[in-house]
Amino acid sequence: MAFTLEIGQKAIDFKLPATDGNTYQLSSFDDSKYLVVFFSCNHCPYVIGSDEETRKTADKFKSKGVRFVAINSNSENTYQEDDFEHMVVRMNEHMFPWVYLRDESQETAMAYGALRTPHFYVFNEERKLVYTGRAVDSPRDASKITTYELERALEELTSGRGISVPVTNPIGCNVKWEGKDKHWMPPEACDLVI
Repeated sequence: MAFTLEIGQKAIDFKLPATDGNTYQLSSFDDSKYLVVFFSCNHCPYVIGSDEETRKTADKFKSKGVRFVAINSNSENTYQEDDFEHMVVRMNEHMFPWVYLRDESQETAMAYGALRTPHFYVFNEERKLVYTGRAVDSPRDASKITTYELERALEELTSGRGISVPVTNPIGCNVKWEGKDKHWMPPEACDLVI
């Protein structure tokens, strides 16, 4: 099994360009009490199917000091539509309430141990991981959602309670790695879930 950041570990720093023309690092979000870092992309049907649910969650918790940061680490050599130019187009079309960062080297995804798109990591005030996994149980088809794991975790976190379920399996496409290392899976694995 591939490494992924574990509960209690600190958020790992990054320095990545965003679709808004700025470059962000972890400290860029110091003014936010809580931070949600999630690995996303442009093409994955699980991302596309759940983006509006993610938007609702981001909007709901914004007033409680929660900031969302999306990172696209997918190889554009596997899916051309995951390149930076398409990221800019997608953000301009949808105006999502998060910054959208490009991890072209894939070093940030490797450091966090991103397994799927989407894959969420929730950090507390000390930037320690308190929740990792999926946002909902049916990211590809919002009409079939029965559980909202990310929203529950954020509700508990912002209310000062412990996270009742800190780890869930992310459901979605495999991260499209550049080359066939231990994380790599072929493009047709996009429909596989764990």
